[in-house]
Amino acid sequence: MPTYVYEILDADGNPGERFEVVQLMSEEPLAKHPETGQAVRRVFVPFHVAGKHAPMKTDRNLADDKKLGKLGFTKYEKSGDGTYEKVVGDGPKTITR
Repeated sequence: MPTYVYEILDADGNPGERFEVVQLMSEEPLAKHPETGQAVRRVFVPFHVAGKHAPMKTDRNLADDKKLGKLGFTKYEKSGDGTYEKVVGDGPKTITR
């Protein structure tokens, strides 16, 4: 069952404290707080999904030179004072200042 976030509405209509309720998707949204009876409204909050572009996954992809090349990146490493050599990807072999 999903967990929904609600916030209490103050007498002037401003949002107040938030709380969570586990409800069936088929149930109607709450109109009143289950304990205090105060007016409430359901709040939509973003959720986190760890997927292809999640920070942990991205960091692993960027650490591997072969994966960088497959993703279309070019990586250069400093080889001297103002000189950079290509490690992976397209582009010139070296870049000089």
